Amino acid sequence: QVQLVESGGGLVQAGGSLRLSCAASGRTFSSYAMGWFRQATGKEREFVAAMDWSAGSTYYADSVKGRFTISRDNAKNTAYLQMNSLKPEDTAVYYCAARRSIWGPRATDYDYWGQGTQVTVSS
Repeated sequence: QVQLVESGGGLVQAGGSLRLSCAASGRTFSSYAMGWFRQATGKEREFVAAMDWSAGSTYYADSVKGRFTISRDNAKNTAYLQMNSLKPEDTAVYYCAARRSIWGPRATDYDYWGQGTQVTVSS
């Protein structure tokens, strides 16, 4: 059983940066793959980034490569999403997710979800 809570969202101007945090409670956090998804108003939820527990490899959607960085601190039971060079099209509710397996690009691949945090990027 894992509980996830996101924080760090807010309003930022285009070109700015935000860092989202995902605090996890539960056992054996280091054994879970972590993922970030986002959902804009009127659109489907889409994959953003993920990190495997097995090899520590990271994966990114093409739309955020070179701008976003996923990381984790197992000692603090926390995952992060550093977002740089933000664009208005990044505006969405961002969700963190966890899975006791390798990463996956589909929302249905994940077992546990946070409540989401709003990110709004102004032009």
